[in-house]
Amino acid sequence: MRHAHNRPLPIRKLFRFVAAVAAVAALASPAFAQLQIDISRGNLEPLPVAVSDLHGDQPLTERIGRDTAQVIMADLERSGLFRALDQRSFLQKPSEMLVRPRFADWTVINAQALVTGKTEVLADGRLRTEFRLWDVFAGQQLTGLVYFTRPDNWRRIAHVIADSIYKRLTGEEGYFDTRVVYIAESGPADRRVKRLAIMDQDGHGHRFLTDGAHLVLTPRFSPTQQVITYLSYFNNRPRVYLFDIDTGRQEVLGDFPGMTYAPRFSPDGEKVIFSMARDGNSEIYVMDLRTRVTKRLTNHPGIDTSGSYAPDATQVVFNSDRGGTQQLYVMNGDGSNAKRISFGPGRYATPVWSPRGDLIAFTKQDRGRFFIGVMRPDGSGERLLTESFLDEAPTWAPNGRVLLFFRQVPGNKSGTGGKTRLWSIDLTGYNLREMVTPLDASDPAWSPLSPLNR
Repeated sequence: MRHAHNRPLPIRKLFRFVAAVAAVAALASPAFAQLQIDISRGNLEPLPVAVSDLHGDQPLTERIGRDTAQVIMADLERSGLFRALDQRSFLQKPSEMLVRPRFADWTVINAQALVTGKTEVLADGRLRTEFRLWDVFAGQQLTGLVYFTRPDNWRRIAHVIADSIYKRLTGEEGYFDTRVVYIAESGPADRRVKRLAIMDQDGHGHRFLTDGAHLVLTPRFSPTQQVITYLSYFNNRPRVYLFDIDTGRQEVLGDFPGMTYAPRFSPDGEKVIFSMARDGNSEIYVMDLRTRVTKRLTNHPGIDTSGSYAPDATQVVFNSDRGGTQQLYVMNGDGSNAKRISFGPGRYATPVWSPRGDLIAFTKQDRGRFFIGVMRPDGSGERLLTESFLDEAPTWAPNGRVLLFFRQVPGNKSGTGGKTRLWSIDLTGYNLREMVTPLDASDPAWSPLSPLNR
């Protein structure tokens, strides 16, 4: 995080302090098997965790400490892996746990993990936030970290802390310090207004990025910058654009002779893969953003679209009707050696490669129903995670453990009207949750983990 003058805190100084905090508690504790959640199994019993308010000596830091604890609890509970215990059952006050908790007071309420900490505003105006994660039954500290930032940035610190807890207890990266960009929809079906919107993954910090004057679709985050690529019908001409979130600057990807659509960044953020429809045919292209050189990847009479790179950029998954029905194909990063990987009943679309590289998510339509599913890159191991009247457009959390998509619920028997909302599901097929938005929502895209010094 940045301090009051927007200069990054020296990393070496920060981590020396963190290491000392962790070491003191570890030496004072007996050796026990450390607490960890096995997230490879479905329908887990959530781990009981006690999240204490972070202690603050002043009214401002007391409020920030209380609000920070609430955000941490909400993040952990939303993952489906944790159950936050009612703070009214706590037998110790935050001020009584600044050095070491009385673990007996926490075992009696069946807490397995405990979060404590404190907040203070330093003389230079920075907010200092410290937290510790404890294994209650082993009586030892699992991790301890400290962060410096502006007082009004406390919510991001809460998400970062929740990510640290998630990682320590599951062994995998968290996904709470992230944002979601999506299409906010309003108005009647024949005059639908669609705007780019962005929010934190918990729905806070919501704002519109475009005014709705021009139709926008399929936004996608850059994996390395605060930039979005999307399709816009500016002046009724459908083309791919780039949007800088921090500056609000927009630019067209290129002046191509045909309609460009379905954009997505390469893993290094230096290229955009997209589709272009020209002379009745749709092919996949890639543009190098540094040189603006464009290369054609597919060359087939069928419709080829929705390209998505593997994390190492050596392969691309896409959907095509070149075999007679809409199916998924994988080709090399240069467009060679395309092979079909989907062979189940129905049609497959909107493929997106997991950031872990082990799975491809997709939309499937079969017998009038829509599904969100996953399969391995060779097409094996297909699993359908959701089913409804209309589920579409999956996007991965940056840890590759959770999928976000949009679902339409019909308002009548003819399938018109109704609500369109964002939903998340984990890879086990459990923990289906709505991501609340102020308006109807579609085409979500999950950001990478936010840079800590932003």
